[in-house]
Amino acid sequence: MMEKVAIGVDVGGTSIKMGLFTEGGKLLEKWSLPTNKDNEGKQILPDIAESILGKMKTWNLDKSQVDGVGIGLPGPVDKKGVIHKAVNLYWHNVFNVSETLSGLLGGMKVIAGNDANVAALGEAWVGSGKGHENIVMVTLGTGIGGGIIEDGHIITGSTGAAGEIGHMIVEENEEETCNCGNKGCMEQYGSATGIVRLLERELRANPNEASVMRTRPHTAKDLWDAVIEGDALSKRVAEKFGNYLGTGLASIATVLNPELIIIGGGMSLAGDVLLSYIIKSFESHVFHASRGTKFVRAILGNDGGIYGAARLALQG
Repeated sequence: MMEKVAIGVDVGGTSIKMGLFTEGGKLLEKWSLPTNKDNEGKQILPDIAESILGKMKTWNLDKSQVDGVGIGLPGPVDKKGVIHKAVNLYWHNVFNVSETLSGLLGGMKVIAGNDANVAALGEAWVGSGKGHENIVMVTLGTGIGGGIIEDGHIITGSTGAAGEIGHMIVEENEEETCNCGNKGCMEQYGSATGIVRLLERELRANPNEASVMRTRPHTAKDLWDAVIEGDALSKRVAEKFGNYLGTGLASIATVLNPELIIIGGGMSLAGDVLLSYIIKSFESHVFHASRGTKFVRAILGNDGGIYGAARLALQG
């Protein structure tokens, strides 16, 4: 193999996804291994190193042919590769992931980043953001993740916590506490779990109103199906969801002036109906100079993290 390659690693709480890429962004092979969180996750990085070295042997690659290894992690990671805790991995100490993994790989270049930021970089590289330099990505899943790409590079902030869009305060009158410890975070209304909370509140507040959601499972997918079918109560929930997301994203766009906002995560599969509620509120609140910001859905799915991690290595 003459062309140099990069390896992308996406570390999750249950599995670690990995990919071998060309410099042009072609995925040559992807594989995964379980995340071993025993003993406070001390085996995670050694497992990754062993897997990478084994794959290099299979492909007959030496270190000179590998441009670097990028790794996305579920926690704040600063520009030096230092992670400031990763609760889902049982990592409770601050340490330099890049240096540690590099040492396990015999000195190979390793660049680490936050997983949501890295996924945004992947979409910017070869996904729905290709050809755009200034992007905000929002992932709507169990929580809300975010990533900010400026001039083709990740904005990390001082401690790697930039892009934590889900923890913008969008409701000052909230009484329930978010997982982060604050109250009124966007994640409490705009995530898959958040929209279900809005649904259940609406059902309790209107006990006599007919709704198909009284007999269906309370999931985000079922709710969006009901919205498409025209269920009045579900449509009100969608309006509230859209208002929280649209208002929050309008504030972000007013500050960052992105070309594109990419919506990813499992709930993005609801498609155009979901985007329509967000865009309606966004356009009502955004600063006029950012009103031309386009909304698109992410297209790389679960592979966004490995693509972005490989790009991170190539940039580093």
